[in-house]
Amino acid sequence: MAESVWTPMLTPGHYFTRIARALARIGDKRLAAVGFATAQLPVLSALRDGEKKSQTELARWAKVEQPTMAQLIARMERDGLVQREPDPADRRSSLISLTQTAREQLPAGREILRQGNVEAMRGLSDAEVETLLGLLKRVLANVEAMEG
Repeated sequence: MAESVWTPMLTPGHYFTRIARALARIGDKRLAAVGFATAQLPVLSALRDGEKKSQTELARWAKVEQPTMAQLIARMERDGLVQREPDPADRRSSLISLTQTAREQLPAGREILRQGNVEAMRGLSDAEVETLLGLLKRVLANVEAMEG
Protein backbone atom coordinates (compact mmCIF):
# COMPACT_ATOMS: atom_id res chain seq x y z
CA MET A 1 0.00 0.00 0.00
CA ALA A 2 1.54 3.26 -1.11
CA GLU A 3 1.83 6.02 1.46
CA SER A 4 0.22 9.24 0.31
CA VAL A 5 2.41 12.30 0.22
CA TRP A 6 1.50 14.92 2.78
CA THR A 7 1.59 18.41 1.31
CA PRO A 8 1.02 21.02 4.00
CA MET A 9 0.54 23.82 1.47
CA LEU A 10 -2.60 22.03 0.31
CA THR A 11 -4.22 21.84 3.77
CA PRO A 12 -6.43 24.51 5.33
CA GLY A 13 -4.78 23.95 8.72
CA HIS A 14 -1.46 25.18 7.33
CA TYR A 15 -3.05 28.48 6.32
CA PHE A 16 -5.04 28.81 9.56
CA THR A 17 -1.80 28.49 11.52
CA ARG A 18 0.17 30.93 9.37
CA ILE A 19 -2.64 33.49 9.38
CA ALA A 20 -3.17 33.23 13.15
CA ARG A 21 0.54 33.63 13.89
CA ALA A 22 0.93 36.56 11.51
CA LEU A 23 -2.15 38.34 12.87
CA ALA A 24 -0.86 37.85 16.42
CA ARG A 25 2.54 39.34 15.51
CA ILE A 26 0.96 42.29 13.71
CA GLY A 27 -1.63 42.75 16.46
CA ASP A 28 1.02 42.74 19.19
CA LYS A 29 3.06 45.35 17.35
CA ARG A 30 0.06 47.62 16.74
CA LEU A 31 -1.66 47.11 20.10
CA ALA A 32 1.53 47.96 22.00
CA ALA A 33 0.80 51.61 21.22
CA VAL A 34 -2.23 51.43 23.55
CA GLY A 35 -0.69 49.08 26.11
CA PHE A 36 -2.39 45.86 25.02
CA ALA A 37 -1.29 42.52 23.54
CA THR A 38 -3.20 39.96 21.53
CA ALA A 39 -2.92 37.37 24.34
CA GLN A 40 -4.98 39.75 26.49
CA LEU A 41 -7.88 40.00 24.03
CA PRO A 42 -10.03 37.26 25.62
CA VAL A 43 -9.78 38.94 29.04
CA LEU A 44 -10.36 42.41 27.62
CA SER A 45 -13.36 41.09 25.71
CA ALA A 46 -14.85 39.18 28.66
CA LEU A 47 -14.55 42.18 30.99
CA ARG A 48 -15.27 44.96 28.49
CA ASP A 49 -18.63 46.14 29.82
CA GLY A 50 -17.62 46.46 33.47
CA GLU A 51 -17.96 42.73 34.00
CA LYS A 52 -16.29 41.04 36.95
CA LYS A 53 -15.27 37.43 36.55
CA SER A 54 -13.24 34.91 38.47
CA GLN A 55 -9.99 33.51 37.12
CA THR A 56 -11.78 30.20 36.56
CA GLU A 57 -14.49 31.88 34.47
CA LEU A 58 -11.88 33.76 32.45
CA ALA A 59 -9.89 30.59 31.80
CA ARG A 60 -13.03 28.83 30.61
CA TRP A 61 -13.97 31.85 28.41
CA ALA A 62 -10.50 31.99 26.85
CA LYS A 63 -10.25 28.18 26.58
CA VAL A 64 -6.90 28.07 28.38
CA GLU A 65 -5.63 26.23 31.43
CA GLN A 66 -5.80 27.85 34.89
CA PRO A 67 -2.01 28.38 35.24
CA THR A 68 -1.91 30.13 31.86
CA MET A 69 -4.73 32.46 32.89
CA ALA A 70 -3.11 33.09 36.29
CA GLN A 71 0.09 34.23 34.57
CA LEU A 72 -1.81 36.42 32.13
CA ILE A 73 -3.84 38.07 34.89
CA ALA A 74 -0.70 38.65 36.95
CA ARG A 75 0.98 40.41 34.01
CA MET A 76 -2.14 42.45 33.27
CA GLU A 77 -2.39 43.44 36.93
CA ARG A 78 1.29 44.44 36.94
CA ASP A 79 0.65 46.55 33.82
CA GLY A 80 -2.34 48.28 35.42
CA LEU A 81 -4.97 46.73 33.13
CA VAL A 82 -6.93 44.63 35.63
CA GLN A 83 -7.68 44.74 39.33
CA ARG A 84 -8.76 42.10 41.81
CA GLU A 85 -11.33 42.30 44.56
CA PRO A 86 -12.55 39.64 46.97
CA ASP A 87 -15.44 37.54 45.70
CA PRO A 88 -18.27 38.00 48.21
CA ALA A 89 -19.66 34.57 47.24
CA ASP A 90 -16.35 32.72 47.68
CA ARG A 91 -13.68 33.92 50.09
CA ARG A 92 -11.03 31.82 48.36
CA SER A 93 -11.56 33.58 45.05
CA SER A 94 -11.11 37.04 43.58
CA LEU A 95 -13.13 38.83 40.96
CA ILE A 96 -11.15 40.39 38.13
CA SER A 97 -12.22 43.60 36.41
CA LEU A 98 -10.66 46.11 34.05
CA THR A 99 -9.05 49.24 35.44
CA GLN A 100 -10.16 52.67 34.34
CA THR A 101 -6.99 52.90 32.23
CA ALA A 102 -7.85 49.71 30.34
CA ARG A 103 -11.46 50.80 29.80
CA GLU A 104 -10.26 54.13 28.40
CA GLN A 105 -7.89 52.40 25.97
CA LEU A 106 -10.43 49.83 24.72
CA PRO A 107 -11.89 52.00 21.92
CA ALA A 108 -8.41 52.63 20.49
CA GLY A 109 -7.62 48.91 20.74
CA ARG A 110 -10.86 48.01 18.98
CA GLU A 111 -10.07 50.44 16.17
CA ILE A 112 -6.60 48.91 15.73
CA LEU A 113 -8.16 45.44 15.45
CA ARG A 114 -10.92 46.66 13.11
CA GLN A 115 -8.33 48.24 10.82
CA GLY A 116 -6.26 45.05 10.82
CA ASN A 117 -9.30 43.05 9.72
CA VAL A 118 -10.03 45.57 6.95
CA GLU A 119 -6.45 45.23 5.71
CA ALA A 120 -6.51 41.43 5.94
CA MET A 121 -9.68 41.32 3.82
CA ARG A 122 -8.32 43.72 1.18
CA GLY A 123 -9.29 42.60 -2.30
CA LEU A 124 -12.26 40.54 -1.11
CA SER A 125 -15.80 41.65 -1.88
CA ASP A 126 -18.37 41.97 0.90
CA ALA A 127 -20.00 38.79 -0.41
CA GLU A 128 -16.66 36.93 -0.30
CA VAL A 129 -16.03 38.08 3.27
CA GLU A 130 -19.53 36.92 4.23
CA THR A 131 -18.90 33.53 2.59
CA LEU A 132 -15.50 33.24 4.29
CA LEU A 133 -17.02 33.99 7.69
CA GLY A 134 -19.72 31.39 7.15
CA LEU A 135 -17.16 28.77 6.18
CA LEU A 136 -14.87 29.61 9.09
CA LYS A 137 -17.76 29.36 11.55
CA ARG A 138 -18.54 25.89 10.23
CA VAL A 139 -14.90 24.81 10.48
CA LEU A 140 -14.72 26.19 14.02
CA ALA A 141 -17.84 24.22 14.99
CA ASN A 142 -16.22 21.08 13.57
CA VAL A 143 -12.98 21.70 15.47
CA GLU A 144 -14.84 22.39 18.71
CA ALA A 145 -16.80 19.16 18.22
CA MET A 146 -13.46 17.33 17.82
CA GLU A 147 -12.40 18.71 21.22
CA GLY A 148 -15.41 17.08 22.79
